[in-house]
Amino acid sequence: MRPLDRLAMRDAFAQAAIEAAERLPNLIVLDADVSKSTKSSVFAQVFPNRFLNVGIAEQNMVSIAAGLAAAGMIPVVNTFSMLLSMRALDQIRQSVAYTRLNVKIMGHYGGYSAGPEGPTHHAIEDLGIIRSLPNMTLLVPCDATEARAAFHAAVASDGPCYLRLCRNPVPRVLEAPQPFVIGQGYQLRGGWDLTIVAMGVMVARALEAADLLSARGIDARVVAMPSLKPLDRALVERAARETGGIVTAEEHNIYGGLGSAVAEVVAETAPVPVERVAIRDCFAESGDYFELLDKYGLGVRDIEAAAERVLRRKMDARV
Repeated sequence: MRPLDRLAMRDAFAQAAIEAAERLPNLIVLDADVSKSTKSSVFAQVFPNRFLNVGIAEQNMVSIAAGLAAAGMIPVVNTFSMLLSMRALDQIRQSVAYTRLNVKIMGHYGGYSAGPEGPTHHAIEDLGIIRSLPNMTLLVPCDATEARAAFHAAVASDGPCYLRLCRNPVPRVLEAPQPFVIGQGYQLRGGWDLTIVAMGVMVARALEAADLLSARGIDARVVAMPSLKPLDRALVERAARETGGIVTAEEHNIYGGLGSAVAEVVAETAPVPVERVAIRDCFAESGDYFELLDKYGLGVRDIEAAAERVLRRKMDARV
């Protein structure tokens, strides 16, 4: 098995799917004619009789998966995030979420990771859309190690689950695999001046921002939140009460994602200043993935600047 620090999340998914299939004879993988991109083709090479390519028919794929789940199978559907969350949304809502069927949905190429393919393929709205559906679990791992663990947790759970994956190799955050618990976040760095809550590829950038802040004498706590729904409300509330200010960092439109979810908890339990680092409600253009992150407000310096705004608001509140 290849080391996960040199893998993209989609490669880690392929490994995890093979591992799961070896112990679960009722697991089946479906793809909508992009198996080379999603890496479900790797699974197909090992389990050709448990792989189904439905063609360019995302809506049909979800409907087929619902039928398979109703018959006792564990279907794992794969295509690009923007196609699942928008083109196949009706089928996800009516046939999977409403019926609480055990379908696992792999949303590949999340955020800007489609890069040069442009805004038609960028998925900047998917998390807000899926989060709004009842009965859905929504997971956003930070690196390949966590993507593998999140997949196994998703398969072990009962019910609909959407797992968002990044296309590109990203910095390794977790030094070693750790148990993935749906509904729980975890602290990566201690701090008492403010808390940075991040998910997905923004976790690595949050840690970099915390280093920059530390060099200036600012003590930033960093919390990873791979389970967007259910959210770890207790962890958010504790961070708000203990540090008095929160920055959220996500690769998603500013509406409906992590920042919205955290702000809801803070407003209801422990009101403190919250600043959100996210895509500012705009479309991007074709471009290099990491350059797009920096251009559209998702850079390390953007997180640092948001932390400075939180600290100023904390001081203003004391006056």
